[in-house]
Amino acid sequence: MRLLHTSDWHIGRTLYGRKRYEEFEAFLTWLAETIQQNEIDALLVAGDVFDTSAPSNRAQELYYRFLCRVAASSCRHVVVVAGNHDSPSFLNAPKELLKALDVHVVGSSTESLEDEVLVLRNEQDAPELIVCAVPYLRDRDIRVAEAGESVEDKERKLIDGIRTHYAAVAALAEQKREELGVDIPIVGTGHLFTAGGQTVDGDGVRELYVGTLAHVTAGIFPANFDYLALGHLHVPQKVNGSETIRYSGSPLPMGFGEAKQQKSVCQVEFHSTSASVQLVDVPMFQKLERVKGDWDGISSRILELSATDSQGWLEVIYDGIEVIGDLRERLEEAISGTQMEILRIKNTRIIDRVLGQIHEEETLDDLNVNDVFERCLAVHEVPEDQRPELLRAYQETVSSLYEDDVQAE
Repeated sequence: MRLLHTSDWHIGRTLYGRKRYEEFEAFLTWLAETIQQNEIDALLVAGDVFDTSAPSNRAQELYYRFLCRVAASSCRHVVVVAGNHDSPSFLNAPKELLKALDVHVVGSSTESLEDEVLVLRNEQDAPELIVCAVPYLRDRDIRVAEAGESVEDKERKLIDGIRTHYAAVAALAEQKREELGVDIPIVGTGHLFTAGGQTVDGDGVRELYVGTLAHVTAGIFPANFDYLALGHLHVPQKVNGSETIRYSGSPLPMGFGEAKQQKSVCQVEFHSTSASVQLVDVPMFQKLERVKGDWDGISSRILELSATDSQGWLEVIYDGIEVIGDLRERLEEAISGTQMEILRIKNTRIIDRVLGQIHEEETLDDLNVNDVFERCLAVHEVPEDQRPELLRAYQETVSSLYEDDVQAE
């Protein structure tokens, strides 16, 4: 049995206003070809298929065209679970139709654990794999809110809720394996943030829950999972050093902070229930480059790139001592006649000059929602001792807005 684990496609995501559909299409074409060439039997997609809960028509087209192509290949099964960016009801809407193609979609946790424990069968109708297809577990799915709770109470309940859910699906999977009487692998999925997980500035990875709970420990996962396919973090990595608990990472760099990262998918091969894992490198479909330094350093790097006929997208961060008021004009002249494009310019010297206040060179893209709220508190001179509680209440509000399934209305 050979499976491929991927996640965090974020189809439809833009980069400083630039659409990236050609990259997403190139990746999905490459993935379909890799599945065929490597004789993959099952594909696991561990959440964040789309970047928003209301994906564009073009994003949907890429997704469904890919599923049809894989269904027509030698790959026997596809399992897709929702991430925190996905709309559960949107992913679930065609699930009965997709089941006819042996594509299994789990958009949200339900009252029936049977919906998350899938017994996959081969062409001879013999069971060959059990998948505990656990999607992103929303706060409301696993915790009952009570008036007067402390932050510590909320965090403890969330941890217990996640642990209990995984224990229940793992126990049901073990029961099914015993009833079948065959020694087949049990694979789990998840979309969450584990303790010690590596992230990159600007990758857009949201904190999933308010407080420290976003970082759950590897110890909450049941021991009977022969492989655990995780999503949410964009850096490919093992969890707690385990070969068989992994984040596949995002297949495309989601921001310039990921530009030098080698993206990959996880190929897992089972011999009975023993798993061996190897990474399959994903090609770079659109080169991104962060160019940082003083003017001499920036201009010489751009000259080096133009000499290689680079078609890269650039982020330029100027941090020289000299104050340059016409930085944009100089940069446009430097890339004139090349195939490069500058998507973002940050002039830190100008920003420092105005004593850290928001300057026209600093855009909302430079700030996250918490930064904006904290600046609002500062502008309105809210006392320092009141800010932590207000920020926590704000974070809870934002988190609940992210979790609202607008497609279900």
